[in-house]
Amino acid sequence: MEIELGNTPFGMDFHPSDDLVAAALITGHFHLYRYGADSTPPQRLLEIHAHSDSCRAVRFINGGQAIVTASSDRSILATDVQTGSPIARLQDAHEDAIFSLINLSDSTIATGDDQGYIKVWDTRQRSCCNSFNAHEDYVSDMTFTPDSMKLLATSGDGTLSVCNLPSNKVQTRSEFSEEELLSIVVMKNGRKVVCGTQNGTLLLYSWGFFKDCSDRFLGLSPHSVDALLKLDEERVITGSENGLISLVSILPNRIIQPLAEHSEYPIERLAFSHDRKFLGSISHDQNLKLWDLYDLLSPGDTQKDQAVATDSDGDEMDVDVNHTKPKKGSKRRNEDASNNKIDFFTDL
Repeated sequence: MEIELGNTPFGMDFHPSDDLVAAALITGHFHLYRYGADSTPPQRLLEIHAHSDSCRAVRFINGGQAIVTASSDRSILATDVQTGSPIARLQDAHEDAIFSLINLSDSTIATGDDQGYIKVWDTRQRSCCNSFNAHEDYVSDMTFTPDSMKLLATSGDGTLSVCNLPSNKVQTRSEFSEEELLSIVVMKNGRKVVCGTQNGTLLLYSWGFFKDCSDRFLGLSPHSVDALLKLDEERVITGSENGLISLVSILPNRIIQPLAEHSEYPIERLAFSHDRKFLGSISHDQNLKLWDLYDLLSPGDTQKDQAVATDSDGDEMDVDVNHTKPKKGSKRRNEDASNNKIDFFTDL
């Protein structure tokens, strides 16, 4: 199933309990679609001009009653799903363009900007709960572990950060990698953190020992791994710069099989529908594609395993070591943003 968006998408999210999917576009708009399991074409329910600059990320919040979007114009907007009416706007949420956005809970989100700052927001109280000066370059991706109340982030500065929400401190940051870190998932029941990089290598960190990676999954792709989506504790779905979507085993590190080819352009994001019937992908071809997950996985995914090179210290815990100075790169999108800030949402 394919949805023509008309412009380049930067973000996508599925409703937590309904057959709805939202896409964030470079034009500052977001679209909301209803899709079905049959051959009925998806129906566009909303087209909202949410921001004056690119809409970089979108998430459903409050049980799917609202959609929150973040932009390179530094604003965050909450929109009612039923009516399309704006609920609240945080006009200057960061001092720089917002790059990434994730849900921490039903009413808590985190945003990361182009200068490496991370903020945590209570969407019901409409206030900032935490602020972290975590990185020296854009925050490419984040993930949250509710049991430990840790927010993990990757950055274009080549580091992984661990932010402690109760103490409001950056607990630790990894050594600088020569490559930008672009995506992140936690696997192996919380024992391993997997990061996708600009050169196609997956870096594996042992939980609690984040200064240096314990394993390097080499040979996955010569292209950057822009998106990671955990299928289960053993397998992750990767989206690469060349548009290829693959199923990969972690420890043992193996390419299980290619799943799909979205296009020849980079995969911006991967996500599951609420019932996990569909895998969603967006790319610079201006299309949102919904893949039948059963069809993707059914052709005997264990029969096509491909062993790849690995640089591994085993599954043991590592010892923390000191920082080294990075070689800074930038995959930041070409968008301008000015500086300012505010600490609360404005009612609309």
